[in-house]
Amino acid sequence: MAVFYPGEDRHTRLVLILRKTYQGVHSNQIGFPGGRQETSDRDLLHTALRETEEEVGIPQSEIKVLKELTKLYIPPSNFWVHPFMGMLDYTPKMIPQESEVEKILEVELAHFMDNKCFVNQTLSTRYAKNIEVPAFLLNDQIVWGATAMMLSEIKVLLQKVV
Repeated sequence: MAVFYPGEDRHTRLVLILRKTYQGVHSNQIGFPGGRQETSDRDLLHTALRETEEEVGIPQSEIKVLKELTKLYIPPSNFWVHPFMGMLDYTPKMIPQESEVEKILEVELAHFMDNKCFVNQTLSTRYAKNIEVPAFLLNDQIVWGATAMMLSEIKVLLQKVV
């Protein structure tokens, strides 16, 4: 769930998370709040809303869902991601889920929309060494892979309306 909201300074922000370090392929990476569908979830939207509440503490009933984004396959984890875009009309009090979230990143919309934050980065992972990838440099963090692809779609959509 890509959630936009006004910061205390009234500037629009987007929430991302830094995942904890663990044995999985997405360890210590930047991503959106979200996760695996549970059998109790009504649908994928419910999954996104539930996971957002669990991971950053934003009540799912308060997120106004704006759009379903393009689903995306992630080969290293063999998952399909079904992202959504939503917004709040207030500054949320976010609390990171201790077991999964190392840090919450609040990215200013103006910073995200600035083309200077788009970079090429050489990275090494468990499954690939010294690969050059397109990425975003947001809040001094490299955001790449599926998250960067979703951010690119969001940026194109926002450029059409601003």
